Amino acid sequence: KELRSERDTLCLLIQQPKPQNAITIAVSSRVLFNMDKEQQIYEQKGMEEYLKYQIEHETEPFGPGPAFPFVKALEAVNTRLRELYPESEELFDVVLMTNNHAHVGLRLINTINHHRLFIERFCMTGGNSPIGYLKAYHTNLYLSADPMKVREALEEGIAAATMFNPPEKRTEVSETQLRVAFDGDAVLFSDESERIYKAHGLDKFFEHEKAHENTLLDHGPLKGFLESLGKLQKKFYAKGQRMDCPIRTYLVTARSAASSGTRALKTLRSWGLDTDEALFLAGAPKGPMLEKIRPHIFFDDQMFHVEGAAELGTVAAHVPYGVAQKRPQKKLAEENAKDSSAAAK
Repeated sequence: KELRSERDTLCLLIQQPKPQNAITIAVSSRVLFNMDKEQQIYEQKGMEEYLKYQIEHETEPFGPGPAFPFVKALEAVNTRLRELYPESEELFDVVLMTNNHAHVGLRLINTINHHRLFIERFCMTGGNSPIGYLKAYHTNLYLSADPMKVREALEEGIAAATMFNPPEKRTEVSETQLRVAFDGDAVLFSDESERIYKAHGLDKFFEHEKAHENTLLDHGPLKGFLESLGKLQKKFYAKGQRMDCPIRTYLVTARSAASSGTRALKTLRSWGLDTDEALFLAGAPKGPMLEKIRPHIFFDDQMFHVEGAAELGTVAAHVPYGVAQKRPQKKLAEENAKDSSAAAK
């Protein structure tokens, strides 16, 4: 009770930013919390048994899901922003976006209070598409366990990614600095170059990038989210806190630095953006590098990179965008293994 009353007092003191001013992160209940058991009941016994179970267990909080550390890190950034800019509404605003029935709302509220999360906005759509609500909230990023809803969001121009159960051996992440890692092609950038590579092979890809190194890449689905992070970083820089900034971003790409890195960096610079660190891996596995970075989330368009990161403890999210979605993932993995050795030669 003491914890809840303390949290309620803080919530009264902290005014929620208006959606048009905030950086809105919409998360589904299944990525914020561990609802595997409940999902199994729904799939095996149907909606009525599912709702009955949820109501019977509504005083039992859910455990953390894959997006939980990410959301906690967003709140840590907000705390620092409020210290520096008490009147500003340029903050992260987390919206719980779930297709659950309203009957499940009490258990979700109890869970949020239990974990002391500052989430005041809920959308419980009762099975309907969340897209209209995502637009109404000016959503900057949508995270869900449902790949169909993620695809629908991407088609509507909303940055989105699919999250999965957290790795069994999850890497510990910072509680005071938000770390976000991005793949390049088909995530921050368009899939233009990736199309050349898939259609014509690695040598043609290198030729194409060299010939077009002064031609900017078009934007990809998560460019806007990196832009939002950069905007907040600059607020810390303006207060002399560049070296103590609670947001750190990373580009982790299979591109080679010398043969295809120039175009990527020039494109970011033309957008007025950069990442704090850029890793050009020349086809090498991303998992070991991500293990060192310890990001709260890593975005990639190819499942074998997502799975490789997860195997080493990184929470990775799949962005189902671009040409890579049209080829069998097993074949893609074989091609990348082959081209990794070729790029290293």
